[in-house]
Amino acid sequence: MSSSIAPRLSILWSFARPHRRTLAKGLALALVASALGLATPMVTKHVLDALGSASSLTRPVATLVVLLFVGAGVSYWQWILLGALGERVVLDARESVVRRFLRATVPALTRSPTGELVTRVTSDTVLLRQAAASSLVGLINGAVMLVGSLVLMGFLDLVLLATTVAAVALVGLAFAFLMPGIAKSQQQAQEHVGRLGGVLEGTLRAIRTVKVNRAEERMTERILADARASAAFGVGAVRRESLAWTIAWSGVNLAIIAILAVGAWRVGEGRLEVSGLIAFLLYTFALMDPINELSQNVTALQSGIAAAERIRQADALPSEESAPSPGRPELPELHALKELKELTELEKLEELRDDVPVLELRNVTAAYGPDAEPAVRGVDLVIPRRGHTAVVGPSGAGKTTLFSLVLRFLEPTGGELLLDGRPYRDHAHADIRARLAYVEQDTPVVPGTLRDNLLLARPQATTEELLRVLDDVRLTEKVEGLEEGLDAPLATANVSGGERQRIALARALLATPDVLLLDEATAQLDGLTEAAVQECVRSRAETGAVVTIAHRLSTVVDADTIVVMEAGRVRARGRHEELLVSDTLYRDLVESLRISAVTGAPVT
Repeated sequence: MSSSIAPRLSILWSFARPHRRTLAKGLALALVASALGLATPMVTKHVLDALGSASSLTRPVATLVVLLFVGAGVSYWQWILLGALGERVVLDARESVVRRFLRATVPALTRSPTGELVTRVTSDTVLLRQAAASSLVGLINGAVMLVGSLVLMGFLDLVLLATTVAAVALVGLAFAFLMPGIAKSQQQAQEHVGRLGGVLEGTLRAIRTVKVNRAEERMTERILADARASAAFGVGAVRRESLAWTIAWSGVNLAIIAILAVGAWRVGEGRLEVSGLIAFLLYTFALMDPINELSQNVTALQSGIAAAERIRQADALPSEESAPSPGRPELPELHALKELKELTELEKLEELRDDVPVLELRNVTAAYGPDAEPAVRGVDLVIPRRGHTAVVGPSGAGKTTLFSLVLRFLEPTGGELLLDGRPYRDHAHADIRARLAYVEQDTPVVPGTLRDNLLLARPQATTEELLRVLDDVRLTEKVEGLEEGLDAPLATANVSGGERQRIALARALLATPDVLLLDEATAQLDGLTEAAVQECVRSRAETGAVVTIAHRLSTVVDADTIVVMEAGRVRARGRHEELLVSDTLYRDLVESLRISAVTGAPVT
């Protein structure tokens, strides 16, 4: 193999280790079944000996019947035990990977195609099933059965045993030579399956774009290139397996022919009884079972090891810390005043709290990788507890990166962010996000019903509250038109882009956050609906903070503060009228979007 087998086996064993007691039971049952099988030829010899001596056949025949039924019962129990164990191993692996994916950092997840990640949970875990459960038991049992057969064959006749061992050695050398190539081919085949999943998932997500650009055949060929590569490696593995099996089958059959010739000679010489030769031949025929079991389980083990390594790659994904913080951190200023016992009225507490920004960025620099150029540099920004702050700038200015930092999808490489005057590092990720709500520009639909989508941030909300926020974003008519109302299943195909944006905004409003983050949340709305949504935003800005990223300046010209970004830096800040006079970039943006210096009035 390309790498040492021991570390790779340890990866596979990590999946089976929690179930080692069940594995031990399965192994014990397998060994009992094998022992019963090994005893059968010897009992058959006694039957033949009884025929030759005119002795009673009752005991040996009864023994054969008992061996048959007890062996069947033990095998049945073993198959159920190991089959159920395989399913538990798959379930545990899937649960581990899904949890790791959903707890991983956003940059780590987005580095790989979604479809490729999905194959870790689906096809790779299926390959793991047999390897982590049945294969380990099968390998040990097959080895014990092989050794046991050879020992009993030696008890019958050492000369015939030597003939058999030569054939088994030949088969063993063939497998030792061919198995590494089989493992490598299977691993490469599975890697291409993962790539196929990634490209297919992305293509289906962009199916409208593909069709509009008449790229169906090109994308088909790109997807099928990985399918063909996977098939080619699979065929290579099949060829090697077929060669290994042909050698094994031929070796055993040659051994049988040799045993018949040598055995007939030894019977003729009087050195071996006929019953002993028949029993020896039965062991030889049965020798295919452990060889078959060993080869099949070695093949399954190779596939399982490759799958286990791919699954364990998920463990390398950096994870967001998930431990809850001990509670909502108190403002340092409030704590100091409590120490002095100067807080006697609730109004003083509220006034002091209002003086502290809800969010603050101090000289923040951030990049999307250790070797990447910074996406934002030296950003200073204060978000007051109430009011509307708009962030504008050309494409690539760093606006989305700013939101990624606030939402803690991205960690700064310099400077720090503060929430309620305390550094982000003092807050758990979940505690920060509990204070925020976010409406993406490309608002996806979460799998589930309309109700499921709305309740993501506030699962305890009542139906009345849901209907209220839906009315605020002008979606009441849409809900009334759905046969199942709030419980209607949602999919990207049955809701428009504007409806998705309004569902996301309704979800954000339902959460009543301290800070509402909007990434061009009205880009796909008509004029009347946009006006209604803007009224919701203005209302929200009166009681909390609203931060808007805007590509259409018509959505932010009435903001309390407009922050102009360029090349990852804050270039200017102020109100619309002030920036029109003081900043050329803002004025160019306004002119390019045909917005006049008069707030909200189009240029004619």
